[in-house]
Amino acid sequence: GIVSVHLKKDSLGNLTLIASPSLQTESCGRLDNAIGNSSVTIWHKYKWAASTGSEHTLVKWSHPQLTKTFKDSCPGKMLLRTDLQYCPDSLLEDANRNQPERNSYNPWGLHCHRQHLNRMSSKHNENKLHQFLLLENVVSKYNYPCILDLKMGTRQHGDDASEEKKARHIKKCEQSTSASLGVRVCGMQVYQADTGHFLCKDKYYGRKLSPEGFRQTLRQFLCNGNHLRTDLLEPIIQRLKALLSVIRKQSSYRFYSSSLLIIYDGQEPKENTAPLDNHLHFQKTNCTTSHGTQHARVDVRMIDFAHTTFKGSKCNHTTYDGPDHGYIFGLENLIKILQNISEGK
Repeated sequence: GIVSVHLKKDSLGNLTLIASPSLQTESCGRLDNAIGNSSVTIWHKYKWAASTGSEHTLVKWSHPQLTKTFKDSCPGKMLLRTDLQYCPDSLLEDANRNQPERNSYNPWGLHCHRQHLNRMSSKHNENKLHQFLLLENVVSKYNYPCILDLKMGTRQHGDDASEEKKARHIKKCEQSTSASLGVRVCGMQVYQADTGHFLCKDKYYGRKLSPEGFRQTLRQFLCNGNHLRTDLLEPIIQRLKALLSVIRKQSSYRFYSSSLLIIYDGQEPKENTAPLDNHLHFQKTNCTTSHGTQHARVDVRMIDFAHTTFKGSKCNHTTYDGPDHGYIFGLENLIKILQNISEGK
């Protein structure tokens, strides 16, 4: 859905965002009445320290008010997590097992977050309501969310792209596994049980991968530092096959520049827990396998539909016939690689 957000920045640079469900106001003069008692402060203080390149975050939730407000606006459809906490302990490491930032955020996610906050700060207007999309946090139910972001398809530019942007995206596809496999890594974080940290990769890492590097990265995504999570393979493959069956039946959809999220919890069921080996490193030796008895909880989501088009859509785009073969090509290769990993190939 859509929420209306009132931004306010004080003299110290603290930014307060007050969100209200689907408010439609005719003028800025009605701002106070529009916010009224139905709003809730979702983010309370974001303080910039431009010289150090870091910010200090204090997140404030009004639990009863938050739950009541959104339940009233979306009855029976909204489940909110209100136990959000800021953890100062580091849970991150880079590919060389270094800890670049002493915080609990994915470094690339923090980089994007800072850019977004700076844009909001520079554009903020106390007398104007801003419209934001309200998105679901699909990893809120996981203790240690392991996330693989895959850019799908052999083409990434939308029909509305300029010639310069079109050429840029075509070049990215030709120089990456988007052309050879129909899928490329756009980002990844995977919990390493042997160190207690997350291993993170960004989109620039994904663009440089060869087809074999892509296969190894998929395997790495399923490895927790101690063993390969073979219990994850069957449920992930089942969900991908179900998605493939649906995509094949679509007659005009094109999911240009969309992504596929594969998610699982890095905290294993007790039956799957293997002895820790603090000296084991994925890049130096293969993980051993685990065969758990408890069914793994995984999720697969299609995301990012800004450039998706289909027959009858509001945008005046090209009309296509048949299914999106570039997307299907990527899904088929993804399933094949996961099946090979499952078979020990």
